[in-house]
Amino acid sequence: MADIHKEGAAMAGEPDYPTLLRNAYAMRAASYGHMFDVLRDRFGTETALEIGQESTRRLGESMGVKFSSHGPDDLAGLCHAFLDGIPIRDAMFAPEIVCCDDETLEIHFHRCPLKEAWQAQGRSEDDLELLCRMAGAIDGGLFEAAGFVFRGETWKPGDEGCCRLKVLPGPTPAEPAADASA
Repeated sequence: MADIHKEGAAMAGEPDYPTLLRNAYAMRAASYGHMFDVLRDRFGTETALEIGQESTRRLGESMGVKFSSHGPDDLAGLCHAFLDGIPIRDAMFAPEIVCCDDETLEIHFHRCPLKEAWQAQGRSEDDLELLCRMAGAIDGGLFEAAGFVFRGETWKPGDEGCCRLKVLPGPTPAEPAADASA
């Protein structure tokens, strides 16, 4: 007797992971968009942006802890760990490593599934810029929590692609001061 579960799985085929992931990003984008709209309606654009940035920054901070072993100055290690942690990164973000040396890590994302979802939802360029600023705060939280300095830029009308992440070495922990009483 044939195993019905195995036959059903074979007929259904393998899951389409890129589509499932893109749909998850689209839902995240819709969630950010709805939250931003409600906040903007109640408190105005600037306050909505501040609250949205603070919440996405906090999310980044919680994610950044896993990269702290590279801080404050292992930019090459950070680059590989960060990019290797992005599922289907080339299809989703098309990252270009512009620079990765001892002084700067710069990555330009030529695509962004959040921005693409907002465009598909018919958002204006002004809204796209605001939503990118809100969502992009996640990167500052992530890289700073890992011990680096973050100087990235989010998409603006007229820009090609999407975010430009720029990460610099973070401050070196100060050595303990010598005991003056000794």
